[in-house]
Amino acid sequence: MKHDRELVGAGTALVTPFRVDGSVDLEVFRVLVRRQVEAGVRLLVPCGTTGESATLSPEERELLVRATVEEAAGRALVVAGTGSNDTRLAAAMARAAAGWGADAVLSLAPPYVKPPQDALIDHFRAVAEAARVPVVVYNVPSRVGCNLRAETTLALAEVPGIAGVKEAAGDMDQAMEILRSKPRGFAFLSGEDALALPLLALGAEGVISVVGNEAPRDLVELVTLARAGRIAQARAVHERLLPLMRANFCESNPIPVKAAMARMGLLDERLRRPLRPLAASRVAELEAACVAAGLTCHAASSAAPHPALVR
Repeated sequence: MKHDRELVGAGTALVTPFRVDGSVDLEVFRVLVRRQVEAGVRLLVPCGTTGESATLSPEERELLVRATVEEAAGRALVVAGTGSNDTRLAAAMARAAAGWGADAVLSLAPPYVKPPQDALIDHFRAVAEAARVPVVVYNVPSRVGCNLRAETTLALAEVPGIAGVKEAAGDMDQAMEILRSKPRGFAFLSGEDALALPLLALGAEGVISVVGNEAPRDLVELVTLARAGRIAQARAVHERLLPLMRANFCESNPIPVKAAMARMGLLDERLRRPLRPLAASRVAELEAACVAAGLTCHAASSAAPHPALVR
């Protein structure tokens, strides 16, 4: 059945698995994408921060986006991560992702250069004009060094082609102002796992999460319950997942989530430098969070591998 094209519901910022030689493990990646689709995840986000996008070549990005599109097969929307501190490159990346079959793009605010707010509007307008698919702007000040203020996001909501925001500033006052004032049809997607439930209760359309990599069915349940107004039931799921949501950021994302998935037998714990595997001092915290979330988690050396990992 062809999936509807609304940017709503549970979304996962997909990890990128790597082989021993450091290359992208496309076979395991496809298994992970199928796991997401089978769990009912509506928004699949390859090549984002969680996917170590900063270390991916253009060729690897194409492989990952095309693989996600093929595995989704219309059952979920593919929102490809794009973005650059060069507006020309950001626009070209968005257009390329559309050509690879992405349903939408998630365009990161320009890292490092700290543009003024009016320049951010011009930047994203250029991306939207080039993209040919809906653009979700991504506000994550802790990563890029600049914040899309509420008034800026609301101005972007009026730009043709800009369909939503992934808001990860961690500022509830800013988020509430966007939710209060945004036009109908402009999607507000939480980019903070731990704030997803309160933001959904306030009217957010969905979430693009890290914890969905480990617990996609639980994430879908949380978002479905919250969007249906069944807040007490959603709160129970939220409270069970909250320790894991926090543990996923005990070190730089995606170090912890890959460590957890390795202990679940879903992938091998490999990251591209300058990242490295989870520090030994953090392992007990992460494993306890996995247990609290109801996940089967083993020591990394004894985790039963996913069949795709058996070469």
